[in-house]
Formats: sequence, structure tokens, C-alpha cells
Amino acid sequence: MTEPARWTRDEAYAYCAAVARAHYENFPVASRIVPRGLRPHVCAIYAFARAADDFADEAAHDGRRLEQLDRWEAHLDRCLAGGADHPVFVALGDTIGRFELPAQLFRDLLDAFRQDCRTRRYASWDDLVDYCRRSANPVGRLVLRLFGHGDEDRARWSDAICTGLQLTNFWQDVAVDLRKDRIYIPAEDRQRFGVTEEDLRSGRLHEGLRALLLTLIGRTRRCFEEGRPLLGEVGGRLGLEVRLTWLGGNRILDRIERAGCDVFRARPTLTLSDKALLGARAVLGRWAGP
Repeated sequence: MTEPARWTRDEAYAYCAAVARAHYENFPVASRIVPRGLRPHVCAIYAFARAADDFADEAAHDGRRLEQLDRWEAHLDRCLAGGADHPVFVALGDTIGRFELPAQLFRDLLDAFRQDCRTRRYASWDDLVDYCRRSANPVGRLVLRLFGHGDEDRARWSDAICTGLQLTNFWQDVAVDLRKDRIYIPAEDRQRFGVTEEDLRSGRLHEGLRALLLTLIGRTRRCFEEGRPLLGEVGGRLGLEVRLTWLGGNRILDRIERAGCDVFRARPTLTLSDKALLGARAVLGRWAGP
């Protein structure tokens, strides 16, 4: 029999907030962009995803990653049945109930984390986009629902932006992922442009690899363009966050292109001047131009 929860709701939310603060550099849950009343719920979602991500990626869980993810999903099952016995799920159960969040979005995230444990190469672009559908898109949909947007149009635009952002991270981190023996550039595209794994590992930026990366960047920009309508369809603090995300993703792609697609010598990042400019554009509603 499941032991009754020993955590009050307030204690559980405080636990999730502590998890978020410990990883602030990866997830700005304490940002003042998020309204105070929503921060505990964002923290609950983050704490769920943070633990699952650690199970899939941190060395401490070697040899038992899938087992840990299965246990985490068992916690989710008990939470959904009203028997939460872990602080993350005491808080998450309250958040799910208050905002009528679809359980499948959380299961999709867990499925993506399991895929991280099993898959280190992708055969096709469609395979990669399907991974993004489960690894990135659920987060955008959950945040929209926290802000009261449950319609399919906004969800679809959010999906496009989240997929674009995930893909941008892949092209930004080609060298980082290689050190983890992960290659997200689809094999069929590498073959078409004559790029081998040895080329990637050596960091040899020949014309075929540059052309391949430019092609992938072009596809990624199309994802952002598909999601562009969302920038004008959500307002307030969420609208500002969406615009910053969209602008930031596109600027990283600009950085990669301006570096001649050399993602091996230095990881493309946003400068302080980039952030200031993008912040001004997000506030003023300007998301076009160089």
C-alpha cells in the first residue's frame, strides 16, 4: 500500500522552488517575467523535468537510467490517481488539477528522456523532428496552458518555435554533443553532403559540412517562421518571453552563419549587446531586421 504523502502542498512547492533555484542557470523559473502567482506551478513542472533529465544524462545514474525513469513515471501514475508520495508530485498533482494539464505531455517528456538513453544517432530529419515533438514541444504547451491558452492554433505555433529552439541548440552544440558521443545531424543528410563522422570528430570544416549546416539552419529558420504568429497572439509577460525566445533563437543561427558555420572552434552564444538589442526589440514589438 502506498504510504500517505508526508508533504503539505506548501512544503512541496517550496521543495520544487529549491530545485529550480539550484539550477537557475538552465531554467529562469525565478524570472520576474513569470507572474508571482504562476511561479510555484512553473517550478513544479521544472522539478519534474529536471529530475528526469538528470536520470537520462548525469553520470551518477549510469547503468540504471531507464529504471529511474520508469520509477519516475510510476510516481506520475500515483500522482494522477491522487496518491502522490513524493514532494515533486504533490506539487505537480496540484498544478495539473488546477490548470487541467494533459498527462500525455508529461509522458511525452519521459519518452524523450528514455530516447536519450537509447539513441545517439538519427537517421532522418523526420526522426529528429519527432524527437523534438516529445522533448521540447510539451514544455511550450504546458506554459501556454498555465497562462490560460489552451487553443490548438497557439499550441501549434508554440510547437514550431520550441522545435526551432531545440534544433538551434543542436547546431550550436555540435562539438559539445560529440564529446558525449551524440550526433543529431541526420545520417541521410550527412551522406548527401559527403560528411562523415570522422569529419565531425576532427572538426574539419570542409565545404560539404558548411553546406550541410547551412541547409539545417535554413530548415530551422522555417520552423521559427511557422511559429511567428504566436509573437502577436500572446501578450503581457508571456508575450515578452515568447518574443525573446524567438529572437534569441534566430540570433544564435545568425551567429553560426557569421562564423562561417565553424561550430567547432567556439560555441556560438549571445553577447551582452545581443541581449540588450533583442530585449529592446521584444519590448517594442520589432522582430524583423538584422
